[in-house]
Amino acid sequence: ECRGLVTEVCQNNPCKNGGTCVPDGTDFRCDCSEGFEGRFCPNDCYEGDGESYRGNVSEAQNGVQCLYWNSHFILRTGTNPFTVFEDPDGLGPHNFCRNPDGDRQPWCFIRRGRRVQWEYCNVRKCSTGQSLTPQKPLNTLASRIYGGLKSVPGAIPWQLSLQVNTRGQNYRHICGGALIDSCWALTAAHCISRNSDMVVVLGGLTLDSDEPAEQIIEVERAIVHNGYDSDSLSNDIALLKLKATNGVCARETRFVKAACLPDTALPYGKECTVSGWGATEECKGNVLYLSAPSAYPNTQKFAEVLLINSNTCSRPSVLGNTLDDGMICAGYLEGGVDSCQGDSGGPLTCDNNGTHVVYGLVSWGYGCALRNKPGVYTRVLHFLNWIRINMVA
Repeated sequence: ECRGLVTEVCQNNPCKNGGTCVPDGTDFRCDCSEGFEGRFCPNDCYEGDGESYRGNVSEAQNGVQCLYWNSHFILRTGTNPFTVFEDPDGLGPHNFCRNPDGDRQPWCFIRRGRRVQWEYCNVRKCSTGQSLTPQKPLNTLASRIYGGLKSVPGAIPWQLSLQVNTRGQNYRHICGGALIDSCWALTAAHCISRNSDMVVVLGGLTLDSDEPAEQIIEVERAIVHNGYDSDSLSNDIALLKLKATNGVCARETRFVKAACLPDTALPYGKECTVSGWGATEECKGNVLYLSAPSAYPNTQKFAEVLLINSNTCSRPSVLGNTLDDGMICAGYLEGGVDSCQGDSGGPLTCDNNGTHVVYGLVSWGYGCALRNKPGVYTRVLHFLNWIRINMVA
């Protein structure tokens, strides 16, 4: 009787792309056409950037099975894929790879331990019949905030992209930053380029496309802390004075808001959010100097990290005697989640009784997301007086 049911299913042929359904005991199997594989011979290639991909591949490039799009593991992070992405048509109660946000190829959410992150999928691009120049593939584990989720519009409205224009070239992203007032922003001192015009871009999620919610504002001047040391990265903080138009700099919208400055120390072990665009290479030593703009992924990311006690971070097996009072470390000692060069100067934001405060600025780290090597951030609380004095000067 079971074989009869299977034979009936084979009569309707569940196998895709010319596959042949073959009864196999109490089940069936698909003999796939050349170039296809999997239980139902799914379309295992995508056209363009994969926004139209509707195949059945459900495996990330690292071999981990994708989460279902309606998984409670995803929903409890505050991200609902069915409402936040521009093109959710291909999503459903399944775990097949999709590209609902216009990224460069299909991707999915996966679990790493107790944390949820995203990863590109193990699905190839369809042959175009043309000979293409081979390109070095991006390191997908390092091409974003390590262990991060994709941001959604308005989720981190104080996040900015600091962009520079050197010798008349196009503006390019070099660092992150945080808006703290209509005409003021914070970033890392090591992000400041003295011989370049600078702008900040607010309200956008992608680096290589114009978005309706974007605000692009010129930087009138940058104020680097006078105690900044480029070797030790002590006092790695800078203020950006934005240029006003008709008396206004950044305009508050759903997608652009200022974060608050901290007024008290937060407990170690508290979960905070680091955000930005990330880099495609691991840091070399303390600082990875800027790579080509093509090395940055398109879409803004975020990840949750824990504030770690400075005594713990100063252990010889961790960061050693490298931290001063103006630094704080955050991450996970087991590794797996961290921020990288593209996020330099970007905010470490903590929720303090319902108020979002910029508790840190991405400063430096040994490698990215390595065991016993958490990220190091400028401790904004330590510089409150300096910030306030310079904002009224």
